[in-house]
Amino acid sequence: MDKEDISMKKKFLAALMAAVMVFSLAGCGSGGDDADAKDNTDAQAEDTGSEEEETEIQVFIAASLNTVMTELADMYNEDHPNVKITFNPDSSGTLLTQIQEGYECDIFFSAAQKQMDDLEADGLMVEGTRANVVNNQVVVVTLKDSGTQVTGLEDIGKAESIALAGGSVPVGRYTRQALINLGMLPETDDPASITTQEISDALGGVEISEQDNVSKVLTAVVEGSCEAGTTYYSDTYGFEDQLDILQTVSYDLTGNVIYPIARVVNEEADDAQNQAADDFLAFILSDEAKEVFESYYFDTNVE
Repeated sequence: MDKEDISMKKKFLAALMAAVMVFSLAGCGSGGDDADAKDNTDAQAEDTGSEEEETEIQVFIAASLNTVMTELADMYNEDHPNVKITFNPDSSGTLLTQIQEGYECDIFFSAAQKQMDDLEADGLMVEGTRANVVNNQVVVVTLKDSGTQVTGLEDIGKAESIALAGGSVPVGRYTRQALINLGMLPETDDPASITTQEISDALGGVEISEQDNVSKVLTAVVEGSCEAGTTYYSDTYGFEDQLDILQTVSYDLTGNVIYPIARVVNEEADDAQNQAADDFLAFILSDEAKEVFESYYFDTNVE
């Protein structure tokens, strides 16, 4: 090989090595840029996640709403993980009393209009936040294969024992109103005032186990403590294999079973808590939430 060929070969190798070094440096630079971009993206994600301040809201709900509201809270928390939602499920009458006594509450979701009317009359409702959410129906239930002779309210006195909510509980009031409209109880301006003993006497002395919320009525029937009881259609969700619905009581007898919701005046709440309560209330009134209510046997046609 002559000197000219050797010189050409050296030049070629030098050029090749230079090219390799350029590509290697470019690769290192690209990796650094990617790492910086990833760091920036992670930082932005952290900033987004921390935009919503951590807070807790107190939501008082009728006992018959416990299951569906738990699912709705889980859905809401998927987009709002920093908001802790604490439920207080009980009879609407008990919840109203607690609010009146000063219990901290941000949202009240009642099973009847009466309790919401009282809340508003007491000046404890945030103006302009009240809305009707769902309708429900009273049903007469018994255990499957119980052998009961009861077919509905008109002959409920045939049962050996009945589970019935007290008059201050909405389902108890609706049941009393239905019995009045059937002519089985005397007319009165306040059906809630009719005592359990008066109902028992009117039904021929049947044993009545008075319960302080609708969930306890359902439990008394499901556990076999009582032969029959009156509860809400929505409460039978999940118990289809255990219960028979003997009668779905018509609105002509009970009136509409409307569930209203509203924000409650909470002087202890800060801006983050108030904002979260407003936002969660808006979510409960959304079309997305309506689909969930309907899956639990609630009627969302309340216009």
